[in-house]
Amino acid sequence: MALSGMRGLSVFISDIRNCPNKEQERLRVDKELGNVRTRFKNEKGLSPYEKKKYVWKMLYIYMLGYDVDFGHMEAVSLISAPKYPEKQVGYIVTSCLLNENHDFLRLAINTVRNDIIGRNETFQCLALTLVGNIGGREFAESLAADVQKLLISSSCRPLVRKKAALCLLRLYRKNPDVVNIEGWADRMAQLLDERDLGVLTSSMSLLVALVSNNHEAYWSCLPKCVKALERLARNQDIPQEYTYYGIPSPWLQVKTMRALQYFPTIEDPNTRRSLFEVLQRILMGTDVVKNVNKNNAAHAVLFEALALVMHLDAEKEMMSQCVALLGKFIAVREPNIRYLGLENMTRMLMVTDVQEIIKRHQAQIITSLKDPDISIRRRALDLLYGMCDVSNAKDIVEELLQYLSTADFAMREELSLKAAILAEKFAPDLSWYVDVILQLIDKAGDFVSDDIWFRVVQFVTNNEDLQPYAAAKAREYLDKPAIHETMVKVSAYILGEFSHLLARRPGCSPKEIFNIIHEKLPTVSTPTIPILLSTYAKILMHTQPPDPELQNQIWAIFNKYESCIDAEIQQRAVEYFALSRKGAALMDILAEMPKFPERQSALIKKAEDAEVDTAEQSAIKLRAQQQTSNALVVTDQRSANGPPPTVPVGPLALVKVPNMSDNADHTSVDQTLTQPNGTLSKVDPQTPSADLLGDLLGPLAIEGPPGTAVPSERNAASEAEGVVNTMDRAAIVPVVEQTNSVQPIGNINERFYALCLKDSGVLYEDPYIQIGIKAEWRAQHGRLVLFLGNKNTSPLDFVQALILPPAHLKMELSLVPETIPPRAQVQCPLEVLNLRPSRDVAVLDFSYKFGTNMVNVKLRLPAVLNKFLQPISVSAEEFFPQWRSLSGPPLKLQEVVRGVKPLPLVEMADLLNSFRLMISPGLDPNPNNLVASTTFYSESTRAMLCLIRIETDPADRTQLRMTVASGDPILTFELKEFIKEQLVSIPTAPQAPPAAPPVAQPTSPVSALADPGAMLAGLL
Repeated sequence: MALSGMRGLSVFISDIRNCPNKEQERLRVDKELGNVRTRFKNEKGLSPYEKKKYVWKMLYIYMLGYDVDFGHMEAVSLISAPKYPEKQVGYIVTSCLLNENHDFLRLAINTVRNDIIGRNETFQCLALTLVGNIGGREFAESLAADVQKLLISSSCRPLVRKKAALCLLRLYRKNPDVVNIEGWADRMAQLLDERDLGVLTSSMSLLVALVSNNHEAYWSCLPKCVKALERLARNQDIPQEYTYYGIPSPWLQVKTMRALQYFPTIEDPNTRRSLFEVLQRILMGTDVVKNVNKNNAAHAVLFEALALVMHLDAEKEMMSQCVALLGKFIAVREPNIRYLGLENMTRMLMVTDVQEIIKRHQAQIITSLKDPDISIRRRALDLLYGMCDVSNAKDIVEELLQYLSTADFAMREELSLKAAILAEKFAPDLSWYVDVILQLIDKAGDFVSDDIWFRVVQFVTNNEDLQPYAAAKAREYLDKPAIHETMVKVSAYILGEFSHLLARRPGCSPKEIFNIIHEKLPTVSTPTIPILLSTYAKILMHTQPPDPELQNQIWAIFNKYESCIDAEIQQRAVEYFALSRKGAALMDILAEMPKFPERQSALIKKAEDAEVDTAEQSAIKLRAQQQTSNALVVTDQRSANGPPPTVPVGPLALVKVPNMSDNADHTSVDQTLTQPNGTLSKVDPQTPSADLLGDLLGPLAIEGPPGTAVPSERNAASEAEGVVNTMDRAAIVPVVEQTNSVQPIGNINERFYALCLKDSGVLYEDPYIQIGIKAEWRAQHGRLVLFLGNKNTSPLDFVQALILPPAHLKMELSLVPETIPPRAQVQCPLEVLNLRPSRDVAVLDFSYKFGTNMVNVKLRLPAVLNKFLQPISVSAEEFFPQWRSLSGPPLKLQEVVRGVKPLPLVEMADLLNSFRLMISPGLDPNPNNLVASTTFYSESTRAMLCLIRIETDPADRTQLRMTVASGDPILTFELKEFIKEQLVSIPTAPQAPPAAPPVAQPTSPVSALADPGAMLAGLL
């Protein structure tokens, strides 16, 4: 009988392994589940052995990944079987199939308790294993007392007591109340006298959990822990089976030292001396050997000893010994040991008086920056950042700048941020700080955030002695034939404000400054043009008496941009042209910016917010932290009545200025200040900012020069004017706004359209919450961070966020906490993966409760098709062979589009550029045509080249012929439709926009032009 039963199970497993495909496996599993279900219906006819056999099959099917939603009762019933084979199966299958909240477990509690208090040690082990694996509050309340009795029983074998200690540990983690502190502290101390190392190791694991919650109750355990360490360090009475590569029970050593780190101090001098002798022995006896396993065990003990030495704040001699040992570690060839050496040396920085000793190893640490392993390079960067001070700042920052040119792209952003912070905190003088930041921008402009150049502008603005030097350095960098766009921004801004201080220097006349800046205009992107226009206006203001030739040149530029499709550029051009004709009044309107108020550095705050590395935290804090959510809550420290106090930031603290309300010299009539970007803004010093997302989303609120940031909501919406109405048709996912009693602030649709063109801004705002987005896009991957800011002094409850992704996007949102504290901000990362081309749009279903208001909104997310485009320049030699190879449908599609918004060719090119389609001028022999190229990224297409040709009719700008080609037919169609939606003009009504965007309607087919040959000549 037994043989046939086991043969049946073996045959089933063999059948599964021989299935040729997943479908056959599913059919075989379904057949077997049906057979088991039939046999269980007639349970009375089943013997315990047959029941065991079928339960084994259920477990095997469950392990294959299939749902098993029956037979649980049969598995639980086997626990009460009198024989070991059946009881073992019952315990194993129950612990695998059921969780702590399953109703059937209640039926087994009495049986499990009977096995625990019984005299059969084998059954006791089975029961303790089940309880330890499943845990649960009910088990904890019902069985904890019996488990404790087993643990302290002198009549039980060590095997049972080991399992009892681990079982009690699981129950304590589930419900700390099961251990009565008053009655258990003495028993715990007695357990540490145990001679059996297995029981002692399990008991030490229990002690670590107990003292992490309440060390005060367990002071009597401290000398026992030190004695246990002494026994292990001297290898006294250690059985051979507990010696690992010559090291006495390394696991017990680590657990014991970890428990000691939860006690704040050691008062008894004898105990302290004994402990330091043990630690000294560990430090002296640990070295790097060839055997990897021995290294791993020895170093686990060593690094825990180092953490304990730091915790106990040992004398300087022992600290020096620790650093010297780590210095040897960071010089060995084994990468794991180098990594651990660098990480622990970084932790040592938290100890006083050790930094000077660590500096002796600076050369070796700098060498680690060039290690092939990026994780080692990151640890070396963290260590250099932490050990930097005034004495070595110049050397370290110069090394970081040199390393920047060859560093991995993955590290350059972090490297740039840390170099900028070090330069700011430890600069011996301001001119050196300016040199470092400009070098940083020059070497790694793509990875230098706007915060960095905003910060240098603040220092230059606030320190008059620095202004001529900064202007001269900016002028030098502009002489380079090719500089990064960020360098153009910072140089243009500084020269716009302070170039008049260089007027007597050769090559620095207003006209020469204007010419060298204007040379860069054709090379910059649309967001930079407003800064250059502001610079031109400032140069014009500083040129007294006016130079007619220079004035006419600048006016011509303003005239050119007065009809620009970009609303921000257009507004500035119109305003500057009007203001520049007001004569002497221009001097007051465009006066120099007032000094910035002193505040905490946005760079340092950004580094603190992003810091997740263990280097900045002690080992104990790391172990104590249990992160329940991926969201980061940043509490706003401002009072409800005003802005936060200013915080000094070290040697380069900003110069303090008088309160604006006390100093009328900085403002003109009606307190109107002129921003560096040229627009006028009203200043109300009594009104605190209510924008909780300021420091994270907008350079205006961070610390940047006002006006250099992303356009305001109104301007951002205007910037998208050409696509505001047409992009509705791309929103295949219909979004229906809820009828909430709480009304949003601003237009939700306009905010969405603005975010389709830029990567940061506000997605939604109402009186209680502000939802912002900051995004990064690389190839087919995207990372968005949702900033949920509570604007009130009361918490927001029942917060829920659900992503409704279209089929072509794979999206994963981190856990969103149910409550947002008052005046706090939650950051929720959202990972995006583009699987294939599509114009469908993802939706964020967001809801919360404030007081009696339950708010629910559905918001489109700007993970749209153009975010996965990367403009690429294609020469004629590359373009034409590719164009000819894509000979016709479906890879090359052509359509005549009518109802196009009539745009000059230049503005149409700017519009396409804003959607990451790179225009190639001169590629088409017909000057009325545009040719563009881009690369589309997705999982299915990878990097796919896309070519676009648009033929316009000078006599009728409302129609054009468009041809799109790529190597993927779906991509060709989707890209063609996407471009068409941007170009077709949909008339808007004067009233407010509708609550929900219209669902996309199918477009009617467009017939061919009557005489395409007469209008479009020279087809490719």
